[in-house]
Amino acid sequence: MNASLTVRVMEIIIAVNFLLIIAVVYIEKKKPSAAAVWVLILSFLPAAGIVLYLIFGRNLRLNKKRIFKNKKEYDLQYNAELIRQKYLLDNRKIYLTDKSTGEYLDIIEMHLNASRSIYSQDNSIIIFTEAKDKYSSLIKDIEAAQESIHLLYFIINNDNIGRKIVDCLTNKARQGVSVRLLYDHIGSLFTPFSMFNDLIKAGGKVYRFFPLRLGTYLRINFRNHRKIVVIDGRIGYTGGMNIGDEYMSLHKRKTPWRDTHIRITGSSVHALQERFLSDWYYTSKESSIKDSEMLKKFFPEVSSEGEIGVQVVSAGPDSRREQIKLGLIKVINSTRKFLYIQSPYFVPDEPFLEALQIAAMSGVDVRIMLPSVPDKKFVYRVTFSYIQDLIGYGIRVYLYPGFLHSKMLVMDGKIASLGTTNIDIRSFSLDFEINVFVYNTSFSEQCAEIFEKDMEVCRYVTEEWYRSRSFLVKAQEGFFRLFSPLM
Repeated sequence: MNASLTVRVMEIIIAVNFLLIIAVVYIEKKKPSAAAVWVLILSFLPAAGIVLYLIFGRNLRLNKKRIFKNKKEYDLQYNAELIRQKYLLDNRKIYLTDKSTGEYLDIIEMHLNASRSIYSQDNSIIIFTEAKDKYSSLIKDIEAAQESIHLLYFIINNDNIGRKIVDCLTNKARQGVSVRLLYDHIGSLFTPFSMFNDLIKAGGKVYRFFPLRLGTYLRINFRNHRKIVVIDGRIGYTGGMNIGDEYMSLHKRKTPWRDTHIRITGSSVHALQERFLSDWYYTSKESSIKDSEMLKKFFPEVSSEGEIGVQVVSAGPDSRREQIKLGLIKVINSTRKFLYIQSPYFVPDEPFLEALQIAAMSGVDVRIMLPSVPDKKFVYRVTFSYIQDLIGYGIRVYLYPGFLHSKMLVMDGKIASLGTTNIDIRSFSLDFEINVFVYNTSFSEQCAEIFEKDMEVCRYVTEEWYRSRSFLVKAQEGFFRLFSPLM
């Protein structure tokens, strides 16, 4: 009887595995590399493979009705501006504050078509490479807020800086300022919700994105990795820094911590606001904007602040386009002189890797900076495995002496992209991300100078040093790389 039951269970498991393999190949329509890995897992780990696939393998499907839709009045204005910009770009009649941007109108148009990302040129940007400077500026702006404070972070730690910022938000909520705080539950898994009790009592609102509870485990693999702050609809922040003491190099092992964040004023703040509200209304299930007064409060008229051209681009597992990755590849393909990239991880898919290799073979000076201190050892092993695919094509690789968490790409001192997106398949396909594409010579040159200054303290990876690593390390890299399509 027991033997018969065991056989019956195995038959069911095999049948379910077979159906899931069909789903992977024909229904989910995953990329060949990812599909191949899942077929192997389901074939060789029948029971465990089912569980792993249900949690980590399924495509994300969102209830589109719950995603924030702007008030019709704003939609009409937004669509009219999209049509106007497309006409001007198609006919090359757009006015440019930085004339060198004229060489890259095709990049702007691509984001316009792929992401509905409006191009604005009245922006000012301050760049931070020290977390203490970013937090100081953020707290100052929070304290000066008059109408609304919106924050979205992947990680908010229950530590000194985390409690300090929450206390600032609580004080503003008591003053009548509308405070909304959204954070990723898995990213902040060890942050107790009680940390926000006083803020909620003061009138602030706090929600966790994709909260971990019974019935939601199937979405555990899709995380909101964005970092967005919008204050009074006029000031915006985004970049690599979450909220935590470790970002100020106070972690015992991951130090020094090197990161990049930006503060933006100008029309592009409205794009950050729209992205925040989309995530907010989806998570909170609150009714969205209902009246013109609230619309004006969240999207106030912005007087000209500067002359920097910006497009804000969002991407996530709710779209199959991978808009940020496509934008980065487009920039790589447009590079003529030099390309600088900083990323804490390097697990690219084939199109991204080949774009870099083609650029290097075309005479472009491609340089990539990675951390020498890892935070996730198995991902670090995979990252190191790809170095051979870089230096073999003449791409220079540098290791920063600490944990490099910056996500920055600079092209020819003309265009820069900064935000939350790592150079890995997880950021390209599985996480919700946001990047700012900046079209401005002065700002891009500043980013290039920051990279070159970091390079002075880095270790240059030579072929001799790379080949001298132990066999065991190389074997680990090769094994973990097999699973790179799932990372």
